[in-house]
Amino acid sequence: MPFASTVLPLVTVALLAGCSTSKPSFYHQEDFSETDTYSRSFGGSDAAVCEAARRALLGQGYIISKAQANIVDGTKSFQPEADQHVEIAFHIVCAGNGKADQNASVFVSATQDRYALKKTNNSASLGVGVLGSVSMPFGSSDDSLVRVASETIRSAHFYDRFFGAVERYLAPGEDDAAKASKTELDGPLLQPQKKESK
Repeated sequence: MPFASTVLPLVTVALLAGCSTSKPSFYHQEDFSETDTYSRSFGGSDAAVCEAARRALLGQGYIISKAQANIVDGTKSFQPEADQHVEIAFHIVCAGNGKADQNASVFVSATQDRYALKKTNNSASLGVGVLGSVSMPFGSSDDSLVRVASETIRSAHFYDRFFGAVERYLAPGEDDAAKASKTELDGPLLQPQKKESK
């Protein structure tokens, strides 16, 4: 009986210690098995697909901070409450699949940052001679937004909606129509006339 009374508290302490030191390991969620959530293949060159992705963001009110041939970054701000601010940031990379520039993959990752309003009151000090300085309640307040959370968006439906918008802007025959309109604006090429032989 004394042995049981001694071992039981030790086992309980060990279990509690193990529970207190365990932390969630988010890297266990990264099994790299799903490849269609953050990427999609489209018919077209990497430059054309990235241009369609840029237009998809612009069509939803995103501000483009970087627009290169194969990289697009954009952000959009939200204010769900008076003292809260949310920002969604897109990072898009387009890569050709090596099929005569007619097929490219879009890799996209979006993060959601949440900010909260932090109020800091700066009280003023008055000198009163022998009594020293006294802090008064009036003064200036410095309000600043502090980021309180940041997370990569993992919703497959969110990215499906984005890829659907990219597909709409990457309509079949759009490049051909653009080339045709450019030819009409520039006019037909004048062929040199041959002199008739007498």
